[in-house]
Amino acid sequence: MASGFFSILDDLAALMDDVAVASKVATRKTAGILGDDLAVNAEKATGFLASRELPVLWAITKGSFINKVIIVPIALLLNAFFPTAIIVSLVLGGLYLAYEGVEKIIEYLFHRSKAGHEVIEEHDENNSSLEKVKIKSAITTDFILSVEIVIIALGSVLDKSLSMQIIIVCIVAILATVGVYGLVALIVRMDDIGYKLIKHSSDKGIVSQLGHLMVKSLPIIIKFIGFIGTIALILVSGGIFAHNIDYLHHLFPEMPTTIKEFILGLAAGLVVVAVVSGGKKIFALLKRD
Repeated sequence: MASGFFSILDDLAALMDDVAVASKVATRKTAGILGDDLAVNAEKATGFLASRELPVLWAITKGSFINKVIIVPIALLLNAFFPTAIIVSLVLGGLYLAYEGVEKIIEYLFHRSKAGHEVIEEHDENNSSLEKVKIKSAITTDFILSVEIVIIALGSVLDKSLSMQIIIVCIVAILATVGVYGLVALIVRMDDIGYKLIKHSSDKGIVSQLGHLMVKSLPIIIKFIGFIGTIALILVSGGIFAHNIDYLHHLFPEMPTTIKEFILGLAAGLVVVAVVSGGKKIFALLKRD
């Protein structure tokens, strides 16, 4: 009886060891996309009033968890019965990410920015609707990035049993959500932490200097994150095309991978933006007639 009990404990310990090793491998393979996920979602979670930052971030985080709950079982089922559908889903998601990235670049280069008071007034009048739109956009982008994360994690444990695949993919999905949005929360509240340090130190000493540095650095970090987030959207989309479309995978073999993926993402984004813009104009003309 006792020997049977200790045998179960040994099996459980061996299983946990396998899970730990496989989880480490899967997490390492998804590290790149997790970095892009952080940059993109940090950019998505900024631009709100200070009092609304954490509620908005919490809404996006809940949406991210729901995304994972939907994606994980579907990915496991499709991998078992219809693996081609995973590739099609990734490519469609890549087109959306490319569209978002290129649209941001076009908006920045060619569309005049509104004056500060105009933005504030518009934000005050339509605060709730604008907030909902941005949350929805963030959750949609998170869904596509989550698909990529889950697929990469699943691909790293295809040689394992089904139960092991489920455990590992779930662990990576949870770590991705908690880790990414935990860091985003720290970033968007960095100025508040800085103010508290200044107040706690009575605006004296090294602690106060650190507080002032955090407050002054936040706008620069937010702008930098916005830039990195846009580049990340294009690179992730280009990576999806390069890894899942055989012709593109073997195209320009001598070109550095990062440059190739950026060009593919940029080209796809320009095409999708042109199609969407043309579709909107045609729809507007038809509606007018």
